[in-house]
Amino acid sequence: MATAMATPKTQGGAFLLESRTPEEIYTPEDFTDEHHAIARTADEFWQKEIAPNVERIQHQEPGVAVSVLKKSAELGLTAVIIPERYGGMELDLTSMMIVAERLSRDGSYSAWHGAHTGIGTLPLLFYGTEEQKQRYLPKLARAEMVAAYCLSEPQAGSDALAAKTRADLSEDGKHYVLNGQKMWITNGGHADLYTVFAKVGGEKFTAFLVERAWPGVKPGNEEKKMGIKGSSTTPVYFDNVRVPVENVLGEVGKGHHIAFNILNMGRFKLGPFAVGGAKYVLQACLKYAKERKAFGKSIAEFGMIQHKLAEMAIRIYAVETMSYRVVGMIDAALGDFSWDLPDASQRMLKAVEEFAMECSYMKVYGSEMLDYVTDEGVQIHGGYGYHQDYLVERAYRDSRINRIFEGTNEINRMLATGMLLKRAQRGQLPLVEAVKRLQSEILAGPTLGAVVDEDALVTQAKKVMLFCLGVAYQKFLQELEQQQEILAALTDIGMNAFAIESVHLRTKRLAKAGKGELVSDMASVFLRDAMEEIERSARYLLAACSSGDSLRMNLAVLKRFTKFEPVNSIAARRRIAERLLASERYVVY
Repeated sequence: MATAMATPKTQGGAFLLESRTPEEIYTPEDFTDEHHAIARTADEFWQKEIAPNVERIQHQEPGVAVSVLKKSAELGLTAVIIPERYGGMELDLTSMMIVAERLSRDGSYSAWHGAHTGIGTLPLLFYGTEEQKQRYLPKLARAEMVAAYCLSEPQAGSDALAAKTRADLSEDGKHYVLNGQKMWITNGGHADLYTVFAKVGGEKFTAFLVERAWPGVKPGNEEKKMGIKGSSTTPVYFDNVRVPVENVLGEVGKGHHIAFNILNMGRFKLGPFAVGGAKYVLQACLKYAKERKAFGKSIAEFGMIQHKLAEMAIRIYAVETMSYRVVGMIDAALGDFSWDLPDASQRMLKAVEEFAMECSYMKVYGSEMLDYVTDEGVQIHGGYGYHQDYLVERAYRDSRINRIFEGTNEINRMLATGMLLKRAQRGQLPLVEAVKRLQSEILAGPTLGAVVDEDALVTQAKKVMLFCLGVAYQKFLQELEQQQEILAALTDIGMNAFAIESVHLRTKRLAKAGKGELVSDMASVFLRDAMEEIERSARYLLAACSSGDSLRMNLAVLKRFTKFEPVNSIAARRRIAERLLASERYVVY
């Protein structure tokens, strides 16, 4: 199942300490013929089945979204990584990401499909017993049953372990009696199988497989939402629901493992979801900009419109590159993976969990990129962008939920650096040693001249992260994990460093293949803009961790690491926009 590539096996967070060659990261240029065939299948399904029904889905016409979901199942699109013995296609993670990207052009349908195939099905795939899998997985693979994931509650959103829903063992020991309420459940109004989290005896956080048909299970009314209006989002109520003990998912009291690991998978997939949605909006904007006339010419000829179009593509390129790099890292950790292995599920979960920090990066960077693209899409359309007849209006509203889905971006900013610190404390990552080596380098004195070589820019970005980690730890010691603003700043620095390296390596690889003209402009602009973001976050952090002479010294060190010569980004963006407008879609070569 593993994707063929040359990505070396590594650890989560180790990108800060290691150097990679362009050939050592996985990119879309590594897709196989099978991957391209899957992409074509998903594209054709979008054109034939989803696009003609988008308006009907938006208005929640009864049965339409579920009917489309069932048709996607006929092509295997709901069962990409499910093993063949349960009715799945048993394909690799890249295939899963490709399908996620191709079906994310409309936020409402992608919520239906993503919730069913992701958080709805994966808990059972990874944690179910053989009997549970035999009973439910084939039906989920065929979309005979629609799946949903019930974690959030009215007073327990980001703090999932504060759940009030409880399950009590019956006197005969054959059932758990489930009582409580879940909130914001995607697919809630039409799901047939819910993964429900409750506290056994009010204490032991546990997951259960609960069928909608059972007495006492009742979805509430559809929520009136800002966006993704065509998706089903409801509360779900459980009133003395008798759940057979055989339907406990995983172990009693170990539900948090399921909750957190499935959220990691969701964050991992949000990268391609954002990329697919953003590419669709960019394509609409390119077409509109060429057609719309103002002051006697097409607005596509205006420099500020070209700036927006180019910046959209640059940010899409960054998230696309980061996303597939993470796929490669996870696949390398999986090694010679097969679902026939007795510990296959645990191996898959462990591989994804290893890169939980990078999955949080994907969630934050991807969702904020999509927000930028949809916002500028509305701006390019002007007054028409505010009108519901144009897809950018809907895309703008639909995009906003992604910064809340799968743990808010604030939570993920704290989690990412928090996980990095824990890995260092446990000795899993030699972060302390790297910080000490950097401190010795700093004490050795400054180097002269501005950084102009982009290889050096990558190295310097990582040094800023290590430097700021050291300063922050010296200031707060063991209390660092309680400093939310500092953790968030460190995540922004680390995330941009990961983005810089990923974009630089893919661009060098394309250049070697003679396909680097367009992406060289993209990378040239992106690397410098991302470095400015790193410097801004670092200044913010250093001012909170030092003062007086100490602050001035720290800022001087920061300046050493963030200096570079600017490029003519106006000319670069104009060249990028010219190529995009000629193609009328997102392209990299």
